[in-house]
Amino acid sequence: MSESTHDVIVIGSGIAGLTATKQLLQSQPGLIVANIEAELFGGLVINIQELDGKIHGSGVEFASSLMIEATELGAAAISERVTALAEDGGGWKVTTAEGIHRAQAVIVASGAVLRKLSIPGEDEFEHKGVSRCADCDGPIFSGQDVVVAGGGDSALQEAHILAKFCKQVHVVNRTAEFSAQPHLIAALSACGNIMVRHLTEVEAILGKDKVEKVKIRNLTDKSVTEIACSGFFGFIGLSPAHDFMPTSIPRDASGFLITDDSLKAGNGLFVAGAARSGHGGMLEHAIADGIIAAKGVLKGFR
Repeated sequence: MSESTHDVIVIGSGIAGLTATKQLLQSQPGLIVANIEAELFGGLVINIQELDGKIHGSGVEFASSLMIEATELGAAAISERVTALAEDGGGWKVTTAEGIHRAQAVIVASGAVLRKLSIPGEDEFEHKGVSRCADCDGPIFSGQDVVVAGGGDSALQEAHILAKFCKQVHVVNRTAEFSAQPHLIAALSACGNIMVRHLTEVEAILGKDKVEKVKIRNLTDKSVTEIACSGFFGFIGLSPAHDFMPTSIPRDASGFLITDDSLKAGNGLFVAGAARSGHGGMLEHAIADGIIAAKGVLKGFR
């Protein structure tokens, strides 16, 4: 196994991780910083074709710009999957299948993954009608009916994108009202080919070789119906992606890592972005987290 030593290791190259890497190197040139990521850089934001909020453009463009800046500043990119993180003397040891990487400080910016509904057919029809990216797969369902589960920002954003391609978009929401931002609710209401079903949950995804229909239950009268469709998109929230973290690091009831106001979770250990408890969930929050975590780390090098 290979071994390497750095001043700081940033785990994850989503927006929080890339921002932290950039901030570290801009603030203290000459610092030896490595960014470890097994997947594509950018995280979930690269699935967004048009960013909503203060930052404009596509998610890919924004993430690419950050990645280029971090690389030009001297960040080392390690394309490996982290399997364990442990204290190592006065620093930290990051283990991957390919090697061991040591650093005085670590920023965990491993992000989160879309939470599954854990219903029949969800895994079986993955890539056979079950999708998690409207921007990527919307055109596949052109002129067809699809179902979107969820009532938050992501669900409504994806439904609005799908409405541009699909004949009918059925939005299934377990609560009586949407939890999304008002302007997203308004945009959804303006789409004539979106049908909303509140107080309803998805029970199963059905079909033979691909998605053919979705079974739903009305939570008020308990009636069960089936929606004929070709695609299913679930956006019911996020689960933290930090199975490599030591059990000694505290978590909240949903499993997200707990930090103090400086995003510190331990001696020389910081958490930024969607993996931490209390993260705002917006792109600007990921950027702010990256900056705060980097500033916290740098205090230990002065």
